[in-house]
Amino acid sequence: MRVERITEEAGQVSQNVFEFLRAPEPEASCSQAADASPSVFRLTSQGAADAGVRARLALGARECARRWFEMQRDLVSLPLSPAVRVKLASAGFQTAEELLEVKPSELSKEVGISKEEALETLQIIRRECLTNKTSYSVTAESGRKCTALELLEQEHTQNFIITFCSALDNILGGGIPLTKTTEICGAPGVGKTQLCMQLAIDVQIPECFGGVEGEAVFIDTEGSFMVDRVVDLATACIQHLQLIAGTHMEEEHPKALQDFTLENILSHIYYFRCRDYTELLAQVYLLSDFLSEHSKVRLVIVDGIAFPFRHDLDDLSLRTRLLNGLAQQMISLANNHRLAVILTNQMTTKFDRNQALLVPALGESWGHAATIRLIFHWDQKQRWHFPGEGIGNPLQ
Repeated sequence: MRVERITEEAGQVSQNVFEFLRAPEPEASCSQAADASPSVFRLTSQGAADAGVRARLALGARECARRWFEMQRDLVSLPLSPAVRVKLASAGFQTAEELLEVKPSELSKEVGISKEEALETLQIIRRECLTNKTSYSVTAESGRKCTALELLEQEHTQNFIITFCSALDNILGGGIPLTKTTEICGAPGVGKTQLCMQLAIDVQIPECFGGVEGEAVFIDTEGSFMVDRVVDLATACIQHLQLIAGTHMEEEHPKALQDFTLENILSHIYYFRCRDYTELLAQVYLLSDFLSEHSKVRLVIVDGIAFPFRHDLDDLSLRTRLLNGLAQQMISLANNHRLAVILTNQMTTKFDRNQALLVPALGESWGHAATIRLIFHWDQKQRWHFPGEGIGNPLQ
């Protein structure tokens, strides 16, 4: 027996399947179904009267029919938010089938929702209509089922926090990525805290200006946070956006700038001062509850990850265990709350064959904790940035 699939569109089947199930002769009914609809299986065998074959074909047809009915589900029956349902209906979408082949970016533009909402909507529809009890993967942190395709779509719709340094943004592919941890290493005075304060402001840039319109958590272990400098940076950012609004004349820009004020910027930076490693660990492990109450937080900064561990902890094995636990907690927060994590690290001297080298502190095992590592250093009065061990590029 040879079974030939006519199309590659899985799960799409017509009402003629039921004629096949009711027909006394499988050979004729299957042929009729195939002729009537190109989305079912075509049978080209002379021995279709075999009972086992008929049973298998019937089960396959029933599965096709089940999937067909799932795809014909009205969007009202799916667990979507009321606002998204109204926008989908206004755009002309009625059934789940109409959205299965739509990309998140296309749905976002056509319906008028954010890329995150579009991705979440498509994931809900696919889980409801196309998945069964044997899904392909499970995320370790939340236990939520997802596929590699969903992870790829999340990467494509990933937002970035711009740094206002074009060279650095280009190297990072658009800025500091959400759902990832980024480590910034450098000697004192190279600009690590300066960049962190800048990012705490940049994360609040409205979406119509290309920002993520979020909030920031700033955990300071060294006492280097300067609110006066934050005021200067925030004022410059507001002036920059006003210049953009005056140049491009978009309808959404004036309204967004009404809320993007110095007072609002400062009120959306949540500052925590941690003076030793016990306070730091406690604050990090309590962050999950804080983030649940402040769902708009899109950036968590720990300025000085090495400082409390280098001065207050002499047991190296205990320090390694605590740092590994801290890193895992940060990764979990980044994934579960869809935010970016920034960790600043100091440099230390390493001697290699009578040569002194500056390397990031906390050892080699910590070097694998963050998704991205940036190394800043001065060279002839010019600040340089190295992405890990990659090629350096001068910052403008």
